[in-house]
Amino acid sequence: MAVYRIVQLGEEVLREKARPVPRITETIHRLLDNMAETMYDAKGVGLAAPQIGIAKRVIVVDVGDNLLELINPVLLVAEGEAIDVEGCLSIPGVQGEVARAATVRVSGLDRYGKPMEVIGEGLLARALQHELDHLDGILFIDKMIRSREGTD
Repeated sequence: MAVYRIVQLGEEVLREKARPVPRITETIHRLLDNMAETMYDAKGVGLAAPQIGIAKRVIVVDVGDNLLELINPVLLVAEGEAIDVEGCLSIPGVQGEVARAATVRVSGLDRYGKPMEVIGEGLLARALQHELDHLDGILFIDKMIRSREGTD
């Protein structure tokens, strides 16, 4: 496995719409492994493939409950509202309050191509929405209500 450089704000790939994964291959398995390694190394809770310069619809999330890998994820249901502070590995040193759905249901494929659904609340719901936004070229700063400058 490898730790990749995390793409930073200003690099074009962060604003591109990521392409669906047509076939799950060994290359996609390596991508998932390397994304997880990169996320853990950076002490993040989620990472989208565009954040390592790869415009594919692949995310990894781990809010402390186990690694979640999703290929071609789709937001099916978003309910309620919760405002909380977010940051992003691609925008170091910036944090701000963002309104997100309190509960979400997301579908996608696991690393073996098996359909799966995830229901997320709290931090998991927030992380899933944050990473799904990355796949559409949307950054948390686009949705930020209030900046929390000077905090880590």
